[in-house]
Amino acid sequence: MVNYMSYMRVINLCCFILFLFGTAVKGKVVLPAVIDNNMVLQQKSEVALWGKAKSNSKIKITTSWNKRSYVTQANGDSLWRVMVSTPEAGGPFAITFDDGEKLVLNNILIGEVWICSGQSNMSMPVIGLKNQPIAGANDFLLDADNPKIRLFQIQRQYSLRPEFDCKASPWIEANSESVANFSAVGYFYAKILQEKLQVPVGIIQTAWGGTRIEAWTGASSLDSLHFKSQSGKSKVNQHTPSALYNAMINPIVGFGIKGFLWYQGEANRVNYHQYDRLMEAMVKGWRSVWNLGNLPFYYVQIAPFRYDGKDKSPFLREAQLKASTLIPNSGMVVSLDVGKEAFIHAPDKFTIAKRLAFWSLANDYGISKLAYASPVYKSHKITNDTVIISFANAKYGLSSFGKELSAFEVAGADKVFYPAKATIVSQGVKVQSEHVKEPIAVRYAFKDWVIGDLYNTEGLPASSFRTDNW
Repeated sequence: MVNYMSYMRVINLCCFILFLFGTAVKGKVVLPAVIDNNMVLQQKSEVALWGKAKSNSKIKITTSWNKRSYVTQANGDSLWRVMVSTPEAGGPFAITFDDGEKLVLNNILIGEVWICSGQSNMSMPVIGLKNQPIAGANDFLLDADNPKIRLFQIQRQYSLRPEFDCKASPWIEANSESVANFSAVGYFYAKILQEKLQVPVGIIQTAWGGTRIEAWTGASSLDSLHFKSQSGKSKVNQHTPSALYNAMINPIVGFGIKGFLWYQGEANRVNYHQYDRLMEAMVKGWRSVWNLGNLPFYYVQIAPFRYDGKDKSPFLREAQLKASTLIPNSGMVVSLDVGKEAFIHAPDKFTIAKRLAFWSLANDYGISKLAYASPVYKSHKITNDTVIISFANAKYGLSSFGKELSAFEVAGADKVFYPAKATIVSQGVKVQSEHVKEPIAVRYAFKDWVIGDLYNTEGLPASSFRTDNW
């Protein structure tokens, strides 16, 4: 039996080698998963197409929208790459690859393409999770049929080296079945854009629950921070620095896109003090390898939730807010008003997607008069027992929409915070506490679990903040 099993292993290995050899000498063009039938290509741009073919063979690529042909050559390691011009939004179109054997991709649309990434609040599907619903899921599924929205979902995988390709669900048109298991935030965002812009929209989901930002960051970006990788000291998994970048970002690097959406942070509460710089490095690295300039990067500040009672998440939210000042062409969505005390996955994902869409519609698609930035702390002035706080991004003032402001606290020299009475005034918010006669610090919604209740008049919630550095 042992000899027989050894013999069979040798036979299987030989067959595998012959299969690889046969594929190589045949010379048929091999494309990565992201370049396929039904895909959406970014409109009015130069987009990359790439793949593998027999070494040194010539490949002719013909695009049906302009009947133009491009000729390139596979290099010594069989890789080839070419840039093609795309027109205004439209379709369907076809692309033909010919290296002596033709490969035709059909039903291709030209429009707007976005990548959505992060951890579980990004990967949470429209259908919801066990005992954790998405608000309005059934209504969204009922209305999901839209051939102008295309979805591409990368499966969970990790690697110690940058990969050429990835395992993924193929590009597919939006319908109740395809949408059900796709990112709720990603799909809702695509739906809003498609309906507003009236052009095809492609959304690429590459997310994994419970993962840290270090895993999504390329090795060179981590090296720039002198970040120490543990990959050689422990078992490789989804938490290994750069492991998700290698397997779930690198295979789509260069695919023509408009920008990135990011929803992550819960897993980095333990090292919140590094998070703003880690996010800055990750975004800089992604933009560098795409080589398309400062692509828009819009992200979600984590929502309140009853964690472990150590109140570390407000410091992570603070780091996310700081990152918005470090990363050019970025924008942060505040979710202080949609959190759930007992559910880390807040059900109202449509509100989150809509706030992300506000950023892109106003900044990237020229929708004027549309508010998109949440109020953020600007300055404060102390007079006797009263603190007046001023905010940026509140052109027309602030509102609690009829509710009493309940999330402000003040502290004196003893550094003990007390609940404060807060009132909206013309200059911003007036804060006082009968327990603090000489206030020196103010905090707003600076806890793990809290309900945000301060907004600008356009209905965007203020970010949590503190004036101290204790």
